[in-house]
Amino acid sequence: MTDYRPMAQLPEAAGYKAGDVLVLVGELFGRGYANGLVEEARRIGMTVVGTTVGRRDADGTLRCLTEEELAEAESILGGRIINVPLEAGIDLIVVDGEPSISEQMKQIKLDEWDKISFTDQYLENAVEIGCASFSLNLKAFVKELEAIIPAGANVLVSHVMAGGFPRSRIFMVLLNRVFKGTGEKYLSSRELWESGIGRMCQASFNVVTADTFRCLLEETTGLRQRVSSEGGQVRYTAYGYHGTGVLLGGEYRWQSYIAYMPGWAKMRLETIASEATAKGISATVFNCPEIQTNSSVLFLGVEIPLYRLLASIRDIVGEECSRPLFERCQEMLAPGESLDVMLEKAEAYTTSPLIADMLDFATWPQHNTQEQAELMLAASAELMDMHADSKQLVCAELSRIVFMSTGRLILHGSWKPEAPVLWLNHDIISNLLADQRGSGIL
Repeated sequence: MTDYRPMAQLPEAAGYKAGDVLVLVGELFGRGYANGLVEEARRIGMTVVGTTVGRRDADGTLRCLTEEELAEAESILGGRIINVPLEAGIDLIVVDGEPSISEQMKQIKLDEWDKISFTDQYLENAVEIGCASFSLNLKAFVKELEAIIPAGANVLVSHVMAGGFPRSRIFMVLLNRVFKGTGEKYLSSRELWESGIGRMCQASFNVVTADTFRCLLEETTGLRQRVSSEGGQVRYTAYGYHGTGVLLGGEYRWQSYIAYMPGWAKMRLETIASEATAKGISATVFNCPEIQTNSSVLFLGVEIPLYRLLASIRDIVGEECSRPLFERCQEMLAPGESLDVMLEKAEAYTTSPLIADMLDFATWPQHNTQEQAELMLAASAELMDMHADSKQLVCAELSRIVFMSTGRLILHGSWKPEAPVLWLNHDIISNLLADQRGSGIL
C-alpha cells in the first residue's frame, strides 16, 4: 500500500533546457492532463516527441498512421510523432484460434451478461500475447527514438497510457448502468467487477494502465545507459489517480470518486514506479485531481470535487487576484445562481455522512451503492443545472487550470522527485497559481 504523500512544496525550476526532449508515450486526442505537460515543455524550449496508438483496418489489423492521419496527430501534439503503433490491450487478441474478447461479447444478450466467463488460462494467454506484441512495437519505437536524441540531452519520458475498456457495445451499456444508472437501471460496481466480465476488465486495465509502464522502463534500459554516458539523464513520469485533497470545512481532506474501477490498476502503476525507484531509476507517478474531459464524462459525478478548487484558489491566491476567474465562472451561471451556492452544494455532497463514511484511503477504491450513486448523480445534475449553457461549464475552465498547473508541477517535480508517488492536491495547484501570478493560467 502506497503512503499518502501530497506534494507540500513547489518544486524548484527543473534543469531541463533547450535541446532536451519530452517523450510522450500515449497519443493525444483532445484536451487533457498531458496537454499541460506538453505546453510547459515547449515553453522552456524542450523538443516534444510523441507516439501513436495506431489505427485499425476494417479487418482489425493494427497499422501505422497514414500521411494524412500522421499530419493531423502531429498538429494536435505540436511536435513530431514516431509512427509506430503502440496500442495495448487484450480485447482484440485471438488466443489459440478462439474468438477475441470483443467478438465473444458480441454474442451476449444483455440479460445474460453475468453468464459469460473467461478462464484464467485464456486471460493469462491473452495478456502474454498482448504484452509481447506491445513490447515488440515498443522496441521499434525506441530504436527510432534513440536516433533522434541529441548527445548530452536530458530526456523526460511521460507515460500517459490508461484505460483498457473492451470495445463492446454491451460493456458500455453495463458501464452506463454502473456510473449513471438509477432505480431499476442501477448496477452495482462490485457485481460487475466480480463477474467474468469484471475479471477480464481487471486484466485489461492492468495491461494498459500499468504493465505498459513496466515495459517502457525495461525497453528503454539501453537508452538510459547511452544518455547517462553522454552526460544526461532519463527520467520517467506517469499519470495516476488515487483521490485528491480538497478544501472542505477549512482543511484539505482526501476524498475520491466512487466507484473508480480502474483504481486497482492505478495502484499497480504506483508499485511499478516504487520498484523502479528502488533500483535507482527516476520514475514518479503523479496522482492528479479530478477534471472533466471527453474521456472522464463516463464517470458522471467525478467533477463534483473540482468545483471546490475555486474555494482553494480564493483562499490561497487571494480574492483580488482570483477575481477575474470568479467573474468568468459567474458569467457561466444562469440568472439568480451564484458561485458561493455552487461551492456550498459541492461541499455538502462531498462531506455528507453517506459519502464520508464510505471513503477510506486504506481500502481504496470503494465500490458504489445505489444510495450513494443516486446521491452523487443528483448532486452532479443539480450543479450542472446551475449553468446558463450546458456547453459552457465552470468545470471546463477549472479543468484547464488543473491540466496547465499539473503540467508545470510534473515537469519540474520530475527533476528531483520527492518520492515515487506524489499527490497533486488543490492546495499545491493554488500555491503554484499564487507563485506564478501573471503566468496566464488564471
